[in-house]
Amino acid sequence: MAKSRKKAGKKSDQNPAEVLEQTETMEEGEPEVIVEPEVIAEPEPELPNEIDVAKDEARKNWDLYLRERADLENFRKRSQRDKEDALRYGNDRLLKEMIPVLDNLERAVDHAGQNANDDQGLLEGVNMTIIQFRKALDDFGVKPITAIGEAFDPNRHQAMGQIETAEQVPNTVVTEFQKGYMLHDRLLRPSMVMVAKAPAEESTNQNSEESEGHAE
Repeated sequence: MAKSRKKAGKKSDQNPAEVLEQTETMEEGEPEVIVEPEVIAEPEPELPNEIDVAKDEARKNWDLYLRERADLENFRKRSQRDKEDALRYGNDRLLKEMIPVLDNLERAVDHAGQNANDDQGLLEGVNMTIIQFRKALDDFGVKPITAIGEAFDPNRHQAMGQIETAEQVPNTVVTEFQKGYMLHDRLLRPSMVMVAKAPAEESTNQNSEESEGHAE
């Protein structure tokens, strides 16, 4: 027993540093275990329905496409109309300058016809020139406006005054000072005209009859 106590005493007298070194030596052969901290997963946010979002986006894109296509079609039609107008009315200024020449030729013919002593050959030559001139204008779409005997139209006629007459219905063109012309469906120059109106006596009687009718 005494020996056992001595051995125990020797063992207890061992240096603590040596004990730690022995412990580390024993643990060198074992793999090191790393304990990771536990991660708590956060709940995922609720996402909108992706199909509905895609449908809304597709609908918006389709509406945008339709509007852009309509704008493009309107632009194409407008450009085509402008192009056609440029071709139809591009000679507007030239034709306006040519018409007075025709006016002078017609006046010359009228004056020559009133004088029997004038050269008949000259008269026929001028008439032929007028016919050719009218044909050239007609080829460009220029046509004279019919005025005498027609009802006064402010869109085609320019009234220079009024004439009292019982032979024509009031507001009827009775005299034409200068011919008017249309370029296709556009007014090139209005006709200068005189317009009929009822005589003063007839107008007074008509007003009296209307007054009596109202009185009754």
